[in-house]
Parts: sequence; C-alpha cells; structure tokens
Amino acid sequence: MTPDRFASINEHGLIRLAVATPTASVGDVAGNSNAILDLVRKAALAGADIVLFPELCLSSYAIDDLHLQDALLDRVETEIGKLIEASLDLPVLLVGAPVRRAGRLYNAALAIGQGKLLGVVPKSYLPNYREYYEKRWFASGAGLTDLDIELAGCQAPFGTDLLFSAKEKSDFIFHIEICEDYWSPLPPSTMGALAGALILCNLSASNITIGKSRDRHMLSASQSARCLAAYAYSAAGPGESTTDLAWDGQAMVHELGELLAESKRFGDDPELTLADIDVQRLRLERMRNGTFNDTATACGHPEQRFRHVKFSWVAQGDRSGLYRPQRRFPFVPADAMALDADCYEAFNIQVQGLITRFRATSSKHLIIGVSGGLDSTHALIVAAKACDRLGLPRSTILGFTMPGFATGEETRSNAWALMKALGITAQEIDIRPAARQMLSDMEHPFAAGEPLYDITFENVQAGLRTDYLFRLANRHGGFVIGTGDLSELALGWCTYGVGDQMSHYAVNCGVPKTLIQYLIRWCVSTGQFDSATDAVLTAILGTEISPELVPADASGALQSAESKVGPYALNDFFLHHVARVGLPPSKVAFLAWQAWRDADAGEWPPGYPDDAKISYDLSSIRRWLENFLFRLFTISQFKRSAIPNGPKVSSGGALSPRGDWRAPSDGTAAVWLDELAAAFADAPIRSDP
Repeated sequence: MTPDRFASINEHGLIRLAVATPTASVGDVAGNSNAILDLVRKAALAGADIVLFPELCLSSYAIDDLHLQDALLDRVETEIGKLIEASLDLPVLLVGAPVRRAGRLYNAALAIGQGKLLGVVPKSYLPNYREYYEKRWFASGAGLTDLDIELAGCQAPFGTDLLFSAKEKSDFIFHIEICEDYWSPLPPSTMGALAGALILCNLSASNITIGKSRDRHMLSASQSARCLAAYAYSAAGPGESTTDLAWDGQAMVHELGELLAESKRFGDDPELTLADIDVQRLRLERMRNGTFNDTATACGHPEQRFRHVKFSWVAQGDRSGLYRPQRRFPFVPADAMALDADCYEAFNIQVQGLITRFRATSSKHLIIGVSGGLDSTHALIVAAKACDRLGLPRSTILGFTMPGFATGEETRSNAWALMKALGITAQEIDIRPAARQMLSDMEHPFAAGEPLYDITFENVQAGLRTDYLFRLANRHGGFVIGTGDLSELALGWCTYGVGDQMSHYAVNCGVPKTLIQYLIRWCVSTGQFDSATDAVLTAILGTEISPELVPADASGALQSAESKVGPYALNDFFLHHVARVGLPPSKVAFLAWQAWRDADAGEWPPGYPDDAKISYDLSSIRRWLENFLFRLFTISQFKRSAIPNGPKVSSGGALSPRGDWRAPSDGTAAVWLDELAAAFADAPIRSDP
C-alpha cells in the first residue's frame, strides 16, 4: 500500500505549472476567450496550480492598428470579466491583453484567480525595430509602480512592482514579464527574483525565424540559472495572422538552467505543456548561494520595492505522477552527448589534479594498490594517463596487488592483467602471513582456527594493505594514490586511519560509484588506451562489487558490499538529494520512488545493461534511505573530517571538510530519521538503528 503523500505532489514542495498554447484567431476576442477557458479547465483536471498563456492572447497579437479600436478594446474588457467570473474554481491564469489606463494603452499580463483580478503587469520594453512596431500602439510600463487599475468592474494593483504569492504555500511566489522584457540587458524578472520570486513567467508572442528557438532556449535557461529560479515561457502559436510573420507556439519551462518540459512546435492543435517546479529546491539553492543575496543587497534589497499580491491556493485535479525529468542516476546523464562530455571533463579533472600534485611533491614514483575492482582500476588508469602527459614511462607507477584471506582468483587475475597491459611496475605482496601474525598477537579466535570474520578480521587486512603502501612510498620515494570514491565516503564504507580511507592524494574522492563505471566505459569507447587494456577494463566492469575481506559462503557467494550498505544506485540518488540539494528525507523517498518504481518507464543512461534494469518498491527505498541517513549523519563524518586532498569532480557536490560539506563528527541522524518516519505515519524514530 502506498501512503497517500507518496502518490501526490501536494506535500513535496512542487508547483505544477501549465504553459498553454491556444489556437488563436485574428482578432476574435470571444473565440480567444473560449479557447483560453477550455485550456484552463483541462489544466485544472491535470492538477495545475498556474496556467501561463501567450502575450496578447485575448485580443490576438498580430492585429496591428486594430489594437487602437475601442470596439475591440471594449470586447476585451467584457471577456476579461467573463474570465474573472469563470476563474472561481480554476488555477491561477496569466493572460495577455491590451488594457486602457489613464488615456494610454498597455500591453499587459493579467493574473486572474479565485474569481478575482489579482493584478495587472504592463510590458516594460516595447520592441520597435525590424518587424516590430509596438510603440505605435502601446505605452511602456517601465517605472510604473504603486498604482491601481479599474478593469472589468474590478480594482487591482497595476505596475511592474508586483509579486504574486500563495497564502497556503510560502514558496509559491511568481513574477511576470512580457516577451521583449527578457531580451533586454536587465530583464525585469531579475529584480523579481532578487525580491523573492521563485517562478518567473513570460507571456510572449514572438514570431519565429530560423534560429530563434535556440535563442529562446539560451535566454530561458540562462535566466533560470542566473536567478536560481524556474523560467516559464509561452510563445504564440497557430491562428495568429501570417500577413508578414509566422508562429511556432514554443512553450518551455527551465529550472536552474535545465529544461523540464517543452511543447511541440508548429502544431495545429491547442496544447498544454506541464511541468512540476521544485520551489523548495530553488529556495534551498538560494539559501546556500551567498552571491545571490549579495546581489540583492547591492541592488538595494528589491523586496522592499515590490508589492506582494496574496491569493488562495487550492489543490485541483489529478496531482499524482511527476511532470519533470527524474534522473535515476543524478551523476550520470541519460543523454549520450552530455554523458560523453561529463566523462571527458571528469577524467581530465582527475588526471590534471594528479599531475599537479605529483609535480608539487617532487616524487619519483606513484604507489597504488591494485585489487582488480572498479575503484582501484579507475585510479590506476588515471595515473597511467598522468604519466603519459608528464612524458614519464608508466613504469613510474608501482602497482601492488595484495591478496588476503578472501581474494578471488578472478579479481587477482584481472589486477595482474591490467598492470601488465598498462606496462606499470607490478608486484604481489601476500598479506596473509602478516595478518595471521597480527591476529595471533591480538589473540583473535581466527588465529586459533575459529572462522570468526568480524570487523577486526576485515580491518586487519584493509589496514595492512594501506600500511604496506605507505612504507613502500617511503622506500621508493613516492606517494600513495587513494582509490576510495565519493559514495564510499558518504557511507563511511572505508577503513579509518591506516586503511583505505587514507592516502597521499585521493583521485577518486569526488567521483560517485555510479559514475566510475561510466568513466571506465568512456576510456574504452574513446580509445584512451590500447586494445589489450580495453579488454581487461571490460572484464573488470563485469565483476561484482565486493571488498573481498570475508571468504565466500558455503554456496560460493562472495561478500557483497551492496547487501551491507545498500544498492549504490540508490545511495548515489540519496547522496545528491540529501547532501547536495538539502531536501528532507520524505521528499527524497518520494523522488526516489518516482524514479525507481518502474524499470520500464523513463530513460536509462546509454549502454546500461538490460539485465541490470531493476525497480525498487517504497519499502525498499525507505529501508535503504534510513541506512544511508544513519551512516551519513552518525557514523562516518569523523572519517570525512580527516580525508586527504583530492579534486572535486562533480557539480553535484563533494564531501571534503575543506570544500562542500562541513558537519560535526559527533552528530546524530535523529532529526532526519524522525522526519522520514512521520511521512510513513509511523512513530518517530528516537534512536538510531
């Protein structure tokens, strides 16, 4: 049974926005009004909170001097009255219309909701070049503040100083601008965002020419990224006059620079483009971005110059599902070109970081332990590429495979094959005699023949390997390359001190486990090494993730990291949304369930194996999220507080105490576990599991 709150977006800081592309007319105001209402009603059934329409959609945009006819303007006002009356049980709608005030005509956006005219925003910048002649008909709204307007029997605030905010949802705050406004050097929405608006809405007509769609994308994406906001854009579509111009009906929504949704272009039918905007995420991003607040300060705190128009929010229609791209793998793009670009940058960040550190230490050798697993494999190929770029022989790398009590023949063989293929200096040190001696000195039962495979048994092996590597670095005038990754740091899945938590330089510490696999694949697909190396890398990609510290069980099954700490795919999902974004656990669970509940829905990263495409139910997600929260907040921070240097790789964050993540080593996960438990209607968890 799925709890109600996980089936609906209502409690998760999401606002459902619909961008409407109606079939316009050439001046048929009543026809336009009916088309608007038809789309608003459909948007309401789809659970929309706000519906954005194009510029001058009520009158039609391309009617030129007809805008100066009182007969048309009178009918516009009549239809505005009908829209206001009909809006009582509808979402907030943003409609473009010509409005008269104080003997002037304004190209305006009307915010209508709950049977009220909430406010009227005039267009600030009127294009009057090339095909545009707006100053022939309209007055600019630039600088008009603290004014009201009488329209369709209603009195409402009028001006460019309006923000609209829901009484019941503190983060539901939007700003309105019109078409040319965001083509200007300083769009009005910039000040709106600095004043607190999280959703920036643009009513546009915008005829289409070759390449203009790309320009709109650029402007919308960049405005949403700079303003740490969502940007919704609606251009006029079919039905506008094509006397001299054409229209494509482009509707799109961006959030923090990413495209959430886009309409079909050049269609004949009216269209609704739905997007769920994460206003909670936007607010959190602004809280952690001091530059945003500094800009507001430098601009004289614009919030003091804006009027807040309050309206009542009521959930409508079907609020289930999620209308936004939801990556299963936040660190791995589903788009092939984006993935290729990310892998190129990640690999070269690591290589460049290692090159700089090697030069700075005046070392003679790079020392690395090679297990045949993913992490050490990737660290080794980074080191090999660093040697190539430094003009040094790969024999500069001293690689050591160190079999212990549970080392499998497959991984040991892969380790040797990789070292040989890369041409590094390779050696094997059997740590079992030293481990037996240490266990015997400690009077551990294993030394007396008892099969006790506890944490002491595991860490004796892990610690000895790192101890050997550090002493070998002393012996050969080198430094130790760390192999542990970002996911293991988050989970504390590393041995503290003289263990795999420590090194002289940790090249993988900014790379999550799910990305490491793709980085290795990228090295193969782009020919970074020769065919012999590629064959070994491909074989390593097919092995199970295991620390190989405990012997296989009676059935021959190896020790599994994921059975202990959880699937890395889920852990990396949790890591991004908890540590980088700062979302509450209940919302992380909601997003994870949306992303992972159906293996057949949504996109997978390119080349993801079909037999690995699985789904997770809500109970599994809860179980592993509780485990993740406990490990992140309670038992592993002291390890991160003492990690060695290493490069930040992903914009999704890092866990260095000198960089992205600062937290107390003696903290508790109780707050986060309680919040998650409450979401499942359980009693709050007061003690860590």
